[in-house]
Amino acid sequence: MTSTDAVGIAVAQFAPTADTAANLHVIETFVGTAAARGARVVLFPEYSSYFVDPFDETLAAAAQDVDGPFVRELIRIAGDHGVHVVAGLLERAGDGKRVRNTVVAVDGDGVCARYRKQHLYDAFGQRESDWVEPGELGHPETFEAGSLRFALMTCYDLRFPESARVLADAGVHVILVPAEWVRGPLKEDHWQTLLRARAIENTLFVAASDHPPPVGVGRSVVVDPQGVEIAAVGTATDLAVAFVDATAVERVRRVNPALRLRRYQVVPRD
Repeated sequence: MTSTDAVGIAVAQFAPTADTAANLHVIETFVGTAAARGARVVLFPEYSSYFVDPFDETLAAAAQDVDGPFVRELIRIAGDHGVHVVAGLLERAGDGKRVRNTVVAVDGDGVCARYRKQHLYDAFGQRESDWVEPGELGHPETFEAGSLRFALMTCYDLRFPESARVLADAGVHVILVPAEWVRGPLKEDHWQTLLRARAIENTLFVAASDHPPPVGVGRSVVVDPQGVEIAAVGTATDLAVAFVDATAVERVRRVNPALRLRRYQVVPRD
């Protein structure tokens, strides 16, 4: 039985391309499906506005401002369906050379929160920082839907537990993780393990949307505060919906008050 305070969260899995209009068409179709299934928050992957593999000089030309046409369309879609939409944006940076890897959360009234990826993917033979400007450190931007408070992180940030701990300290119930989790040896295991770990150690929900294979691992998922997957997608272009509520977080924290018992705090590093 679903609580009357529960909020439907949809994780939508698709492979964005260099055709922004086509990406928006997929997003709008998925939002309609998710809303019809009761979702009030619909999460899309990293780089939902524009993506090429490997990165090239088209990134800067395709980047937009947060108040640009891609986000305006997200706002329209969110308003048409009465939901929050969260998606990755290739944002224009200040120097005109690199871009920002940004996530925006919108409803029908505008942008509710934005997040610029702080930990760039300079690992496993990749160099995201050659193309992307890192996000600034600062107090987390959050938004609310129903009884839940949400916050954002992006892909490689998942490997840094302090990033999630800062969000837990901001009082969120759900961390949303748009991603393009690149395939490779053990990468699917890392993805699933880290998502569950971030949920368990912070006793909150984690929802993540990835690109499907062949570039990403897929496996978009919603994980509960005890690390249980409560909704998931395999490797196809698809979506899944989970219904979550704040009382589940409160209940787990009564039994396992790990956040209250900890003896360290997170301090920003230059």
